[in-house]
Amino acid sequence: MSDDLSTRHLDFHAPARPMAAMEIDYPSGLSTGLHAHPSAQLLYAIAGVMVVRSAAGSWVVPPNRAAWLPAGLEHEVRMCGEVKIRTVFVDPAAAPHLPADSCVVAVSPLLRELLVAATAVPLDYAPGTRDERLMALILDELRVLDVLPLHLPMPADRLVRTVCEAMIRRPDDTSKAAAWAARLGMAPKTLHRLFRRETGLTFGEWRQQARLVFALERLAGGARIIDVALDSGYASQSAFTAMFRRHFGVPPGAFYR
Repeated sequence: MSDDLSTRHLDFHAPARPMAAMEIDYPSGLSTGLHAHPSAQLLYAIAGVMVVRSAAGSWVVPPNRAAWLPAGLEHEVRMCGEVKIRTVFVDPAAAPHLPADSCVVAVSPLLRELLVAATAVPLDYAPGTRDERLMALILDELRVLDVLPLHLPMPADRLVRTVCEAMIRRPDDTSKAAAWAARLGMAPKTLHRLFRRETGLTFGEWRQQARLVFALERLAGGARIIDVALDSGYASQSAFTAMFRRHFGVPPGAFYR
């Protein structure tokens, strides 16, 4: 990342007010590298798709969605397509009601316009002004947002993490839990128990989520649905589309519209 991009956030790390907003555009394929902010962050793109990664897992953030990142979280953002970010930094003390954990949330038309308008608000906006009320309304909107299932949690346990990393590298691998357990020298029941304890998901649920994250990233890059389906381990485009529709309520071709 260029020096300009890596230092633009610094003015927003200790703003005079509890909230600050900024806009920044990134080219396709760019990664921010690992970094953290002392404030919580609502990371939203009016165009393009972001993939956010941290030690806790990965999140795919398509248009009309935003990533909520708690203060101090070390994370990396990778751009799929040209990405136009509009982001708000929030002092944790000003919003104790907001999520303590990272998540992806839906962005309503109202919140989208508020985020765009907030980037024109000066860092030292005066109390009692329209600017302060605009920022306060953003907090009100954040209170009622829906959390979306776009998170791929990563386990801390070394053996389970080995399995997860392998499935991320090869989402088309159809090996069942029993086969993975045999490779690790443990009983299938033990592997299932570890998956649930470490990720909150069953083995099958985690693998499906990993395939969805992979598919969303590929689709954002313009890949054909049939290619994404086969590379995700599905026998046909129709099987992949049925799974995708069950999960998101729309077919793959409509998700980014």
